[in-house]
Amino acid sequence: MQEQKLKILRGFLGSFYRSGNEYLFQCPECDHHKKKLSVNLEKDKFKCWICDYRGNSIKRLVRSSGRYPDLKAWEKFAQEDRDLVSFDEILYQLESTLERSSRLSERNQEINLPDEFISLVNPTGSLTEKAALGFLSRRNIGSKEILKWKIGHCAHGPYAGRVIIPSFNETGGVNYFVGRSYNGHFQKYMNPSVSKNIVFNELYVDWTDDIVVVEGVFDAIKAGNAIPILGTTLQEDSRLFSQLVNSGSSVYLALDADAERKASYLINKLAKYGVKIYKVDISPHADVGEMTKEEFRSRKMSATPFQVSQNLSAAIASI
Repeated sequence: MQEQKLKILRGFLGSFYRSGNEYLFQCPECDHHKKKLSVNLEKDKFKCWICDYRGNSIKRLVRSSGRYPDLKAWEKFAQEDRDLVSFDEILYQLESTLERSSRLSERNQEINLPDEFISLVNPTGSLTEKAALGFLSRRNIGSKEILKWKIGHCAHGPYAGRVIIPSFNETGGVNYFVGRSYNGHFQKYMNPSVSKNIVFNELYVDWTDDIVVVEGVFDAIKAGNAIPILGTTLQEDSRLFSQLVNSGSSVYLALDADAERKASYLINKLAKYGVKIYKVDISPHADVGEMTKEEFRSRKMSATPFQVSQNLSAAIASI
C-alpha cells in the first residue's frame, strides 16, 4: 500500500527522496526550498524540520490539500492496511488495549449523573421538561444537539430546575457534568465537586481534525469539534493542554470577548510547543454561544494563523 500512498502524497506535495523510513517532501506550510517535511508511513506521522508543522495522522495532511478524491483513496488504503493485520498483531493490540484501559481507569475519574437526571432525547411533555426545552431552544439548541450531547434535566433534587450536560471520558464513562439553571435561579451553574482536570467529552473529540477551544459547554455545542476549558485558564500541566500539544492539530481559540488576557496566556503557552494557533473573532457577540453554527463556521474559516509577535504587540499596547 505504500506505493499508492506515496502516489497520493506526490500528487500534491511534489517529488520526494527517501532517508531510512522517512520520505522527505517540500513543506506546504513554510514552502522552504529544501525538502524538510518528513513523512513516516509506518508510524503515521509527519513533521517539518523547518517550521515544525506536524501531526499524528497523515490523513490530516492529505485533508489539508483540499483534494477530496485523494482523501477518500487514502481512507480506503488505510482500511486495507488494517484488514491485513495478522492474528498475532490483533491479539497483541487487544492485550495492549486492555492494559491501556486498565491504566485509564486508574487515571480517569468517573462519577454518576444525578439520580434525578432525565434525558431530553425523547420528550414526554411534562411542564418541567417543556421549560428545559424552551431554555435550550432560546439558545438555538435543538433535538440534534440534545442527542449528540446527551442533554437531560432534573425536575427534583439538588439539581432541580437545571439542564444537565454530561461529559464522557475516552472509555465512555461519565467524568463530569455541567448543571445550568433554566428557571432563573441566582446560581446559574451548579457543577459536581470533582476535578476539572479532564478533557470535556473526550469520547467524541477528533484529535486528527482542527480543535476549537472555547470557554463553556454551550459555546462548544455551537463550535463543532470543540472543547470547553471549564475554568479561568488552562495550565501547562493539565490534561487538556497536554492533549492539544501532542495531537499535532491546529488550535482555534474562540474565547469570550472579555477574555483577552486568557487568550494571550494560552497563545504564548501553546506557541512555545509549536502549536499552530488561530484566533477566531466573535465580535460583536459576547461568546460563541450567542452565535449560530453557520456564523461561527464562517468566522472560523476566515481566521488567520496567529503570530507570537502579534500577541506581544497586543500585550504592550494594553499596558
